[in-house]
Amino acid sequence: MSPGPAADGGSAPPAGPGDRAVARPHEFGATGSPPLKAAPVCGAAGSPRGLLELGKHVLRQLERCGYVIRVPDPDDRRAQRVQLTEAGLAAVHRIREASRRGVEVALADWSAGDRRQLATLFHRLYDDFVRRAEAQVDIRPPA
Repeated sequence: MSPGPAADGGSAPPAGPGDRAVARPHEFGATGSPPLKAAPVCGAAGSPRGLLELGKHVLRQLERCGYVIRVPDPDDRRAQRVQLTEAGLAAVHRIREASRRGVEVALADWSAGDRRQLATLFHRLYDDFVRRAEAQVDIRPPA
């Protein structure tokens, strides 16, 4: 399944090029996609410091494994962008194919109507999530 238009006929708001990995994860690794800003890839947008550090650690691991490289940000000399290597793109394709096969197996006994209903609800959930992705969410435990 791929994201589609919102249930009300609209579409999700466009994300900035640096925020694409957060707002539109399905586009990360798209063939010909430009490098992404490192901070959103690490989850810096509104994330607690611990998650940001974990994201940086994961990014370093991906870099060591040869899946991504860091490139200068042409718009901000202080920042870096992250770009998939050929090995990284191949890994993304393998993960997507494994996910696709897993969903195919899970839905093998579903009727066509049930699949359409799931797709409709999934698109609605995706669109609503993306539309509200910039909202501040309080993740502190209740007092």
